[in-house]
Amino acid sequence: MTNMETERPRGWMSSFLRQFIIQGSWNYRSMLGSGFSYCMIPLLRKRGLSGQELDDAVRSHMGPFNAHPYLAGLALGAVARMEGSGMNAEKIERFKRAIQGSLGGLGDLLIWGAWRPATLLLALVLVWAGAPPWIPVGVFLFLYNLGHLALRWWGYSRGLRYGEDVGVQLRSAEFSRLGGRVFSGGTLLLGILVGAFLASRLAAEDPGALWSFSGIAAFGVGLKFGHRVLRGTTLVVVLVITLLTALGNA
Repeated sequence: MTNMETERPRGWMSSFLRQFIIQGSWNYRSMLGSGFSYCMIPLLRKRGLSGQELDDAVRSHMGPFNAHPYLAGLALGAVARMEGSGMNAEKIERFKRAIQGSLGGLGDLLIWGAWRPATLLLALVLVWAGAPPWIPVGVFLFLYNLGHLALRWWGYSRGLRYGEDVGVQLRSAEFSRLGGRVFSGGTLLLGILVGAFLASRLAAEDPGALWSFSGIAAFGVGLKFGHRVLRGTTLVVVLVITLLTALGNA
């Protein structure tokens, strides 16, 4: 098999759609393993397996597998290609163990650490700007789902095409850099929110130069250094500002 093969195995679409519920049977013993084997069933059936032979093939994919659900399709597609080429179960299992850590870490960085917070902050900016409630909700749902659907499709299609060589594609995708850029955009939105919030207090209550300076400083710091600050630290800063504001309104 070479990485230039593009013919998709029979049953690939059913397998792709099943990955949307890959977490449905998540458990502490196999994590995504049961869901992974469920996604493999259409592919195994299209290979002509049935009865005990099918049961054995499904069980071979039920071992522990822990990856980000949005990137699990990359491993799923690669395994589908490897199964179609007749690769033995032991080598497939070694491949899954080798790639799962990268899929988990990159997915957490890109989705939980960058994309979801950034889309939520954008929705909050729209709320603060006075948009009708359905607009922020719609924008968040559209952008967030657009991102994760694109990631699922990219991973599965690359896995199907490159098989066991998909690790090269994963390294060349530069997810860490992309996650950093999205996170930087999120910190900019956070700076805008905090700056606008403090400025609105100035307009409403005229608290003096301190609040005005704080609003300008919060925006500037968020714009320049926000992406370098630990997410936990950023959260603490936001909570402190919220607490001080609540005390000021009391």
